[in-house]
Amino acid sequence: MTSGADHRTGPRRRGSELEDAILTAALDELTEVGLAELRMERVALRAQASKASLYRRWPSRLELAMAAVRHAFPDLDAAADTGSLRGDLLGLLRGVADQLAGPAGQALAAVLSESLLDPARAGRAGAPPGGTTLRALRLVADRAVSRGEIDPARVTDRRLEAGSALLRHHFITHGAPVPDEIVVAIVDEVALPLLTGDGLWSSRRPAPEEYARSSSPSRRHDEVSRHARCPHPSS
Repeated sequence: MTSGADHRTGPRRRGSELEDAILTAALDELTEVGLAELRMERVALRAQASKASLYRRWPSRLELAMAAVRHAFPDLDAAADTGSLRGDLLGLLRGVADQLAGPAGQALAAVLSESLLDPARAGRAGAPPGGTTLRALRLVADRAVSRGEIDPARVTDRRLEAGSALLRHHFITHGAPVPDEIVVAIVDEVALPLLTGDGLWSSRRPAPEEYARSSSPSRRHDEVSRHARCPHPSS
């Protein structure tokens, strides 16, 4: 870690400028030493800030770490318009994969590991990053609706988030970088079909409600009775 100057001798910073410096320093510390070794005094020294300024905003190191991770993920609101829903989804999820492969992804992995060990503390620290991704996905869906690619009735937050959730799951279980073929498969096999409705049920497989009717006891009883009444063809 690089040594920091005494915060009392530097320029006085307030508000967002001070928070940016602290969160950047916290992310650097997370990347270098991990969450287990993250110390408030080291972050304060690196940011040239007082420990009191950290504790006023983030009472625990987990809360500080979660805030640093959220701060590190770039805003994805301006999702590129490629002219098609598939292209927009690929561009957006590839951007998320690139983020996960960088320092922010390393910090996120450390934070998520501790969150699993202590869910109560993690809940108090706030949710991991994801809100900006959802806003970008909503923008992508709005454009697809305007182009006539999808029915607006199919657009729900749960369907929108399915692809990015699978991407994060792959990152957590396999690490970074997430291979591009995984990103493409998530888009083509999950994210796109959920929004378009195409490919969710094959022509040979009945829809859920049809399957329920065909497999119900009353339906099977009717079929047995019908066959019993019909005479078998003579041999």
